[in-house]
Amino acid sequence: MKSIKLLVAEHNNIKRVLKVVRKLAVKVFESGEVDFESFYDGIDFIRNYADKHHHNKEEEILFKKLSEELGEPLASGPISAMFSEHDLGRLFIYNLEQALKAVKDGDEEAKVDIIANAVAYTDLLYRHIDKEDNAIYTYGEKNLSKKSLAEVEEACHQVELEANQQGLQDKYLKLIDDLEQRVD
Repeated sequence: MKSIKLLVAEHNNIKRVLKVVRKLAVKVFESGEVDFESFYDGIDFIRNYADKHHHNKEEEILFKKLSEELGEPLASGPISAMFSEHDLGRLFIYNLEQALKAVKDGDEEAKVDIIANAVAYTDLLYRHIDKEDNAIYTYGEKNLSKKSLAEVEEACHQVELEANQQGLQDKYLKLIDDLEQRVD
């Protein structure tokens, strides 16, 4: 199924940024220096590519279809857990952004909050991605009806067409390369 392969490919892009964010946190830990530009670019990627673009396809298309077709136990169990983890990730990114602002405003102690939220986010997302790639997605592919799989495929295709028209993928794939070069 093309849409599942695309979601997995997007996870690979997200994991590349997770490596960058972790390296940025290590730099703060080791040197006390905060690379504000790279952190803010990482947050931009996380909010607009990972959350708005990628999570939109999961939450509004795939997870919705899984919940509708396969019932309450799935909706209130694993799917609910995925939504909760998305929300927890959003909280870590919000807290990271607040910590960056605090350091910019002169609060040196907030550097520990930068490290804590960056590491918490990356750890959460690595585990989260593993669950989706190896459990949720494969379960959906095996258990959704052909009709539902086709509907998921078409809806994801439409999201991708719109994103391509806006240049979203190109913008963020270039940003990943740029971020990786900055931290290596």
